[in-house]
Amino acid sequence: MVKLIAATGCPVGIAHTYMAQEALEMAAKAKNITIKVETHGQIGVENGLTDEEIAGADAVIIAADKDVGMDRFIGKRVVEASVTQGIKDADKLIEEALNGGGHVIGGEETAASNVKKNTNAKTNSSGKLSLGSAMYKHLMNGISHMLPFVVAGGFLTGMSFLWGIYSADPASAQYNEIAAMIKTIGGVGMGLMVPIFAAYIGMSISSTPGLVAGFIGGMIADTSGTGFIGGIFAGFLGGYVVYFLSLAFKKLPKILDGLKAIFLLPVCAVFITGVIMLLLAEPIEWLNSSLTGFIASFQDSSPIVLGTLVGVMCCIDYGGPFNKAAYVTALALLAEGNQYMIAGVSAACIVPPLATGIAVLGFKKYYDEEEFSSGIVNILLGCTHITEGAIPFVAKDPLRNMPSMMLGGAIGASLTYMFGVQDPAPHGGFIVIPVVEKAHLWVLSIIIGAIVSGLLLGYFKKRSYNKLTAAEG
Repeated sequence: MVKLIAATGCPVGIAHTYMAQEALEMAAKAKNITIKVETHGQIGVENGLTDEEIAGADAVIIAADKDVGMDRFIGKRVVEASVTQGIKDADKLIEEALNGGGHVIGGEETAASNVKKNTNAKTNSSGKLSLGSAMYKHLMNGISHMLPFVVAGGFLTGMSFLWGIYSADPASAQYNEIAAMIKTIGGVGMGLMVPIFAAYIGMSISSTPGLVAGFIGGMIADTSGTGFIGGIFAGFLGGYVVYFLSLAFKKLPKILDGLKAIFLLPVCAVFITGVIMLLLAEPIEWLNSSLTGFIASFQDSSPIVLGTLVGVMCCIDYGGPFNKAAYVTALALLAEGNQYMIAGVSAACIVPPLATGIAVLGFKKYYDEEEFSSGIVNILLGCTHITEGAIPFVAKDPLRNMPSMMLGGAIGASLTYMFGVQDPAPHGGFIVIPVVEKAHLWVLSIIIGAIVSGLLLGYFKKRSYNKLTAAEG
């Protein structure tokens, strides 16, 4: 009897992973074929494939939008597809596996399971997926591992403000030990967001050595202020440095294989990645200082001009140099008694996550279950000023979703400035409402901006969905 094995996984790992598993199992049963499906969900690997099962399999089906460990399948014939195709086209994938489709994984193909943007991947003539699909899959692998850190760290950080805006500051009368402890824990979680993001992009490309290079590159990106964009760069840099080093080291004597894997690859890759990321630190520092001075020069401009500038910068890179420059400038002005600037910056930072929640609620039909769940969680994150929850939505369609966020952020900030809102708190989201002057107008400004962004996000998602549905006939 023919024996097939498979692995499924989606970026969030909640529903599609298991729907693809069920579809493949049902399709195999209908054909009287044995199949074992390994799932890579949010709680980890379940129904794991053993070395014996892999060795005895006639073919492998990978229906995943994340890394599922391709190293194990070297020498096996593999059919690759997105997790969505695993659900919709399970019969077709099994037929392809039975008829000798796909491609044989070679020694250098450590993570070639590639999925195209919008989960509509296409294979080329060799059975492999396109370079663009590979890049998207690596990015989604980073996001799927980063997301729990954002949610846990962000929510705990926001919760600490329930004791007061300055409850974690020992010098403040509001100081509370429990609040300080909660904020410290949340801060550690948020601080690991970019390194984890970069690490798992690197791992998706080049397994464990790529994870090491990506993580350290991500740490450098985080400390140098490049935010999640720097994390993306560090992850791809680390992963592909390892990949090309492995090709270069292939000519070394066989006796050095152990040394190559444990010493040469990680050390050389970390050094090269680290040097490049550190070389970027000085230009980024210069960019930050230049942007800070630029923004400060607009503090007396018209509310619309200032709000547009602040909104665009806060929503363009989510913790990177532009976002950080806007926030640092507002903090510096707050220290001088200017409570006007920070109100708009906070509004622009709260809009993106709230917008994703509005989009998934208003256009639920067009979002999958993982996206819907993330959008609902983002409502909570947005209420506590945690912008990073919007990153997975931006990453999936940056050319449309990022401008949509920027427009909403600009509207929220501009209205805040037009209403003359004053905010003495540097962070905290809606938890700081009691201390905000004209708080009702501030909340109204944010909601208007979020609705505009949310409607645009939903519209573009609907259009993509309809286009994809029409293409599939």
